[in-house]
Amino acid sequence: MLKDSKAFSGFSVDDLARAKEFYGATLGIHVHEENELLHLRTGGGNTVLVYPKDNHVPAEYTVLNFPVDDVEATVRELTAQGITFERYIDEQDELGINRGPGPLIAWFKDPAGNVLSIIQE
Repeated sequence: MLKDSKAFSGFSVDDLARAKEFYGATLGIHVHEENELLHLRTGGGNTVLVYPKDNHVPAEYTVLNFPVDDVEATVRELTAQGITFERYIDEQDELGINRGPGPLIAWFKDPAGNVLSIIQE
């Protein structure tokens, strides 16, 4: 029934203007605003919907993962732009990169408190 549907994900924020600035200017993602919604278009051609919600509660899980070629270089670049990386597990290094089991990954939050990650391909 839905196997041919072009599914997409979405999540809420508490301030659409701050989200637009963060995703567009800080992260460099193509952002299109339409009908009070943000459409984030990633390099892979996927679209993620970001919508305002008055009683927004930040997600306690990763809502968006960004695959990158070099996690360490990306962490350094984002840190230079003022992004702080979260610490969730003991295996994270001084930059906040998980060096334990699994892929190299580092987590950060958007201005609404939603968890995002960069993950090495």
